[in-house]
Amino acid sequence: MPKASELKKGAVVEIDGNLYVVRQVDVRSPSSRGAQTLYKLRFSQVSGGRKLEQTLKGDDWLKDVDLVRRQVQFSYRDGDMITFMDTGDYSQYTLAVSDLEEQMNYLSEDLEGVTASIMDGMLIGIELPQTVILEISDTSPAIKGASAAARTKTAQLTTGLEIQVPEYLQTGDRVKVNTANGKFISRV
Repeated sequence: MPKASELKKGAVVEIDGNLYVVRQVDVRSPSSRGAQTLYKLRFSQVSGGRKLEQTLKGDDWLKDVDLVRRQVQFSYRDGDMITFMDTGDYSQYTLAVSDLEEQMNYLSEDLEGVTASIMDGMLIGIELPQTVILEISDTSPAIKGASAAARTKTAQLTTGLEIQVPEYLQTGDRVKVNTANGKFISRV
């Protein structure tokens, strides 16, 4: 059984007999002495997609769910469904686009390092790697003489994600992006 302080995005827990995936974790530290840190958790129900918000203390317990974690690779998108392939036994799992929300901005063809949570042969959710490499599809022209520590500009990546990048980068460059906060790390 995990404590509220141990939950991360993508974890699956049972609340009132229903399975929920953690979508967002906000940590709030009260300023008064002796007050406990609060965790505001946003959940999405596995079947049905119903949203749930709860504020818990760090030492509150939640019921864990028995899941199988497998390494998968993004294969393709077919309408509103995304297909992932297990890299070990090549079995395929599908998940609705609506269940992925902001993770869609980081999925590119043949993306590896994705961990899938599987229960009873059904894909519940995915966890992205900490960083992904994406290509810049559109940005303003590079400025000659711009240095790495200079100002930034907006760049749109092939997945549709918009990030701030250094001025010297141009369309076609590949960049490493942090999936936790959506920020530029480096050029590849």
